[in-house]
Amino acid sequence: MRKSYALACAAALAASVPASAQTFKIGVLNDQSSLYSDTTGTGSVTAARMAVEDYGGKVLGVPIEVVTADHQNKPDIGASTARRWIDQEGVKAIVDVPSSAVAFAIQEITREKQVPFLISGSAASGLTGKSCSPTSVHWTYDTYALAAGTARALMKQNGKKWFFLTQNNAFGEALQSDISRFLAQAGGSVVGSVKHPLNTADFSSFLLQAQDRSPDVIALANAGPDFTNALKQAGEFGLGARGIKIVGISVMINDIKALGLSTAQGLQFVAPFYWDMTDDTRKWSERFFKVEKKMPNHIQAGVYGAVMHYLAAVDAVRSSAGLAVVNEMKRRPVNDFFTKDATIRKDGRVMRKFYLMSVKAPVESKADWDLVNVLSTIEAEDAATPIRESECSLLK
Repeated sequence: MRKSYALACAAALAASVPASAQTFKIGVLNDQSSLYSDTTGTGSVTAARMAVEDYGGKVLGVPIEVVTADHQNKPDIGASTARRWIDQEGVKAIVDVPSSAVAFAIQEITREKQVPFLISGSAASGLTGKSCSPTSVHWTYDTYALAAGTARALMKQNGKKWFFLTQNNAFGEALQSDISRFLAQAGGSVVGSVKHPLNTADFSSFLLQAQDRSPDVIALANAGPDFTNALKQAGEFGLGARGIKIVGISVMINDIKALGLSTAQGLQFVAPFYWDMTDDTRKWSERFFKVEKKMPNHIQAGVYGAVMHYLAAVDAVRSSAGLAVVNEMKRRPVNDFFTKDATIRKDGRVMRKFYLMSVKAPVESKADWDLVNVLSTIEAEDAATPIRESECSLLK
């Protein structure tokens, strides 16, 4: 009787402990059903779970749980999910979050709640600019790095007159703004631009507007299916044959795979990661492939690195307190399977190298995911907004 009573009391006590105390929750919030589901989606969740597994499955003595949700590229849904996770479900950190508009909304909530926000999927440079937060880390890439690398490469190829085909959202606007600044500094010019809605199927009228301005370069300041649709249709219009360079500013290997090498060959772009760069990147990517049946892109690789670095910081400070953990993340060097001895600035920007890449011709490819050549390295200092130009109050 006494034993049964003791067991019943123990069960009641366990049931009364909040779920957040029984597991250490990390939330992967991204697009799982729409425009960016292929480039983030389940792949980012897999990357986070790989990090938890490699870390040992526990932190602060309790099991780590990865929870997920689909923000549907809507700031209101993303914000309500973030608030529920933090206030009711005990989520300790939010990771990934493609779509800059959603990321800006969540950054305000995590700033208020002092919860770490580990950004891998969103690229708007303003996240570490005017809107910077002491509890955010912009982990993988941003529009400044994409703009700097792409503009410099194309200007060297006499691409001085640019026309922008821009996704009508915070991400597209940030891309166009950052590149336009580089062009002005380097003697280039913007001869026109047009904004298109998210998930556009027909780009013909936009491409005709671009053609009428006789640019050297048509810059596709968009991502995902919008980018692949625009690039395909530019090829169908024969714009490349007229001597106009078509450039993608934010390109994922998923996009190249969808386009095919015959369509994408020769396309130059900037990224911080490619799966086939080193033995370490190949080893990790092959593990990812076993689960996802595709190679990882830089967003998904970044999710892994961000989660690993975060968990190490939690253990180091022996607390989940957001500000203390992020300060420890900034103090520690960043080292993972594709990042070596990087640092995190006070504004939360990870100071990492980027690479100028070019899509292979079909005859160059030796395997199914053998898609690009790495042409050159862009040093971290050249890929990040200079401190003197930053609007982040944390750098003042």
